[in-house]
Amino acid sequence: MELKNSRAIVTGGASGLGLATASHFRNQGAQVMVLDRDAAGADAARAIGAGFAQTDVTDEASVQAAIDAAVAAMGGIDICVNCAGIATGEKTVGRDGPHALDTFRRTIEINLIGSFNVLRLAAAQMAGNSGAEKGVIVNTASIAAFDGQKGQAAYAASKAGIAGMTLPIARDLAGQGIRVCAIAPGIFGTPMLRGLPQEVQDALAAEVTYPKRLGDPEEFARLAGFIVENGYLNGEVIRLDGALRMR
Repeated sequence: MELKNSRAIVTGGASGLGLATASHFRNQGAQVMVLDRDAAGADAARAIGAGFAQTDVTDEASVQAAIDAAVAAMGGIDICVNCAGIATGEKTVGRDGPHALDTFRRTIEINLIGSFNVLRLAAAQMAGNSGAEKGVIVNTASIAAFDGQKGQAAYAASKAGIAGMTLPIARDLAGQGIRVCAIAPGIFGTPMLRGLPQEVQDALAAEVTYPKRLGDPEEFARLAGFIVENGYLNGEVIRLDGALRMR
């Protein structure tokens, strides 16, 4: 599969890694539909020449409506990239008592269940495509799936779930000609992180083995594109972290 003339949906595509991916895909000649909970994401999508569907990834009807809108606008779906997610921080037992169960549940619901909700509905649509290779799914894990830090129980669990379901879903969808991979990014210069004080950013970058800097969202986007175009990549979780191992 090539990015040129392909049809992609990107969740969380209005900012950060998702927007970088949507923009890169558009620059390579793909049609793109951005799925994002924030209605203001329509402006970001329009700026890169992409379509937009306001979407709650945790809601089946909302995602199905977005899938239907993407098919209507692009004629089908070949690629699904899941970047929608939240980052939470809370200790299992902290100063105010035990970890809030609602926080843990919400993190799993958005990051893990939301990704599965989108990919299963996208895969059902892809299965009707012609040709031997009918689709590619790229999910976003995190190095926290392997090196979770204090306060990351919920976030690490959600991303470990993404990593853990990669191979079984690839096996499930092999008969439909659909490949599935995940990217596990390290510390990236997304708008949220760039909003931190410079000294905090510098301290984070200093932890990276090499190169000692934050990752560029464009680097994530290029890897997502490489996964799409390399037909032998399947069932793999790829770390993109400058050899960072969190302590």
